[in-house]
Amino acid sequence: MESVPCASDERHNGVNAGERDPDVLRAALNREIAARRRADCLAKMQADVVQLALDLLVREPDIDSFFGALTKTMVEEGDSCSCSVWLIDEERPQCDLWMAYIINKLYTRTNREWDRLSFPSESMANHLFSHTPGWTQTVEYERNDPRLPEPVRAFHERKGVQAIVITPLVLGSRTLGWISLASSHTSECWTQWWRVVLIEAIARQAALALHHSRLADQRRLEERRKAILEERNRLARDIHDNLAQGFAAILMQLQAAQREASLLQPAVAAKLETAIHLARMHMTEARRSVGTLRPNVSGTEDVAKALKRIADLAQRTTSVPIEVDLDELPRFGDGVEREIVGIAQEALTNAVKHSRARRITIRASTVRSLGFRLSVHDDGRGIAREQPTAGFGMTSMHERAERIGASLTIVTAPRSGTEVVLAWEPSSLPTQVHVAS
Repeated sequence: MESVPCASDERHNGVNAGERDPDVLRAALNREIAARRRADCLAKMQADVVQLALDLLVREPDIDSFFGALTKTMVEEGDSCSCSVWLIDEERPQCDLWMAYIINKLYTRTNREWDRLSFPSESMANHLFSHTPGWTQTVEYERNDPRLPEPVRAFHERKGVQAIVITPLVLGSRTLGWISLASSHTSECWTQWWRVVLIEAIARQAALALHHSRLADQRRLEERRKAILEERNRLARDIHDNLAQGFAAILMQLQAAQREASLLQPAVAAKLETAIHLARMHMTEARRSVGTLRPNVSGTEDVAKALKRIADLAQRTTSVPIEVDLDELPRFGDGVEREIVGIAQEALTNAVKHSRARRITIRASTVRSLGFRLSVHDDGRGIAREQPTAGFGMTSMHERAERIGASLTIVTAPRSGTEVVLAWEPSSLPTQVHVAS
């Protein structure tokens, strides 16, 4: 008897027939070959990018030179017209154009032609910083992309830029900045998948190099700071152990001689009194120098306590009243606080030593627009017009202010006193000295 095929048998036979179709097999094989080629291409690009980064780091160990060579290579090998690097300033915070390689020329902030760049970098920087998707993934733009700011679109129209690929410099969970690659070719033929993968691979290596460079810079700065502190402490120990102790011993001997020589001639007694006065004065100066060399704020001492401490120490060496007027002050960080206290100590030392003042006032307050304001004022004779900025102490205060990006203003007038004003904020402000007429 002839068997009747069931529906399940028909479906099974149909599937087998489809699987045996040469066209279906050929298409599947082609897809597998294409996927394998793409994987091989990705692996080769990754290896080539790592090798490129290593070669550039060996040849250009300086981070500026490394990125300069990297942007040049990306333009020349990537069939592009420009490559730009944008870095995030975490202190302000904002994004700034750091470097750009355009056609055959590298532009950096130290380049004299930097200001001649016509590209609307500020508009593009604001876009990069505010465009949230671009912080974690690559973004492709066309020439008239509505996501771009109008000044950027107008620039691309004038320069014939057709497409841009921008990828973030990501390290872990941090975004350090962006690399942008622009082309004058149409977006269809330029933004292929491999180009996006390539710029992402390069960005990973660039972010790693930038991170290591910053770590190295921080280590160098910290080592330099430690070396400076060690040298200052060594000098302070030498002054304390030799000069200060020596003057103290001389003073003791002179005072003993003065007590035992009651029948000395008036002229000899006067000279002895002068020698005692000089020994006492220079012993005080030696101790003050030790304090100046060690103005560091300890981990438990804030700016207010440090200012009170140096005022108390100065008051022991002078009969001039020293007033201290302090607001409630926040912590500003060890580096900033150290320089603030150093400037205050130098200004106070100058006022005590040179001003011939009747009163000295120290004021410190927080100012919303500046962050912090320090004033050391005396009602003494002022600074001579011919030398308003002369002397090691003045130079030291200027250098300290510059190190923390602060404004140091010295207002002085003959017979009207001197005021040293320190205003601190994250950005640098000029150092000024005003001599009133």
